[in-house]
Amino acid sequence: MKTTQTPAPVPAGEPGPAVRKTGAPAGGPAREKREGAVLNVFSHGILVIWAIMVVLPLVWAVMTSFKDDRSIFSSPWSLPDTLHFDNWARAWTEANMSDYFLNTVLVVGGSLVGTLVLGSMAAYVLARFDFPGNRFVYYLFIGGMSFPIMLALVPLFYVVNNMGLLNTIHGLILVYIAYSLPFTVFFLTAFFRTLPTSVAEAAFVDGASHTRTFFQIMLPMAKPGLISVGIFNFLGQWNQYMLPTVLNTDPDKRVLTQGLVQLAVSQGYKGDWSGLFAGLVMAMLPVLAAYVVFQRQVVQGLTAGALK
Repeated sequence: MKTTQTPAPVPAGEPGPAVRKTGAPAGGPAREKREGAVLNVFSHGILVIWAIMVVLPLVWAVMTSFKDDRSIFSSPWSLPDTLHFDNWARAWTEANMSDYFLNTVLVVGGSLVGTLVLGSMAAYVLARFDFPGNRFVYYLFIGGMSFPIMLALVPLFYVVNNMGLLNTIHGLILVYIAYSLPFTVFFLTAFFRTLPTSVAEAAFVDGASHTRTFFQIMLPMAKPGLISVGIFNFLGQWNQYMLPTVLNTDPDKRVLTQGLVQLAVSQGYKGDWSGLFAGLVMAMLPVLAAYVVFQRQVVQGLTAGALK
């Protein structure tokens, strides 16, 4: 005679067999997987929309720079029938974009080198050495980030004029350096604090001076941070318009932003829109190229402190 065994009653307060095995109610992982998929689709959709909003105007500007004036207004969203490279040649020669480009390269190149050298030295001292007034100096740089540049334009104009640096390339370089130092020191101070101190201590034990330790050991270790802050400063200085407009009124010393405005104003009712878009793309290409080349280093510099 066959007998069936009935399961023993489970005492109150103890989980059932299914719950004891899995540790979670049935259907939990599947539900979490569905929720993760929905969130993934939503986040990717937002990124796609954002990418379209950023890329579409850039593509449209490049496409328009190869059209003639009639095609720009008759079919603004269509591809150009023929590539009008004369737009670029006209903007480069007749609109003096070549001179503006050279002036911008000189100003931004000099100010970028000066900003990185001075900013890295100040940030290293503030991050590695304790001295009276350390935090006070650091917060002075932080305060410089919050000071509106509009309030400093009038006194800055008189200071630069009294120093004999008005309408000069080197005067504009010094102003750009002073304008970019607060953010550079703030960014690099936090970065230098994440670097290991054992390497610098080993260099001191071997007889290296503070100067040699900084330039030969600590500065190469801070390369991701230098590239990141350099890209940010390059973007801000390349697109700067307010400072050169106030401090650089000489037509022969104009930078690209001033040249684009001058190109748009000088056309009047003639409307050389194709040449204007060609000049706009000329000013935009170096910024895009710099970010494309150094995008990996920018990400490394931004995440270095979190990955320590």
